[in-house]
Amino acid sequence: MPDALSVAPRLLGSILSVDSPQGLVGLRITETEAYLGVGATGPYDPGDHSKDRKTARNASMFLPPGHAYVYFTYGMHFALNLVCSQEHVASGVLIRSGQIVQGLDLARRRRTAKRPPGPNTAPIRDAQLARGPGNLAACLGIDRESHDGRDLFEPPFAISRAPAMGTPILCGPRVGVAGIAGGPAYPWRFWLKGDPTVSAFRPGRGAPSAR
Repeated sequence: MPDALSVAPRLLGSILSVDSPQGLVGLRITETEAYLGVGATGPYDPGDHSKDRKTARNASMFLPPGHAYVYFTYGMHFALNLVCSQEHVASGVLIRSGQIVQGLDLARRRRTAKRPPGPNTAPIRDAQLARGPGNLAACLGIDRESHDGRDLFEPPFAISRAPAMGTPILCGPRVGVAGIAGGPAYPWRFWLKGDPTVSAFRPGRGAPSAR
């Protein structure tokens, strides 16, 4: 059974879409991160939400592969993960960034709605719309109540496998993860080389340098 470490790079280039009453938004996945939790084969991952036990918050990570784990972070952002391992084993892939390929106007309206208006507010460039997991979830209209625990291969979701042929895939430390789990010992972030939608590396508090 594949786990997050094998699935994360294979998702790059795939098209993820979410339908809603407002319309459909689809994006090409350009950046992912792998997380291994309870029961997963591999090193202990102190950066995983389910690293020690199952809770009400992380329960969806223990569902069968293909389901969504959605969490709320920093009191303002949702983030979307694809559950990877067999049922009762927790591993998941955080969908970090993407390029909007369908529903560009709706994605922009959703992002703009979350920004305070002002005369000096610059327009969001296309490459920045779904750059980072919170922005990506906003573009897709993701929230925990509507989407946590849903099957990512059933409506309103759809994933079309489209490997990133010809574009090198790079890996490195995960973005914003605190402690050792955010350093070079965990090169579990994967991205398409040179793609402008990919996040800039930012270590978490207490994480060692990536260089």
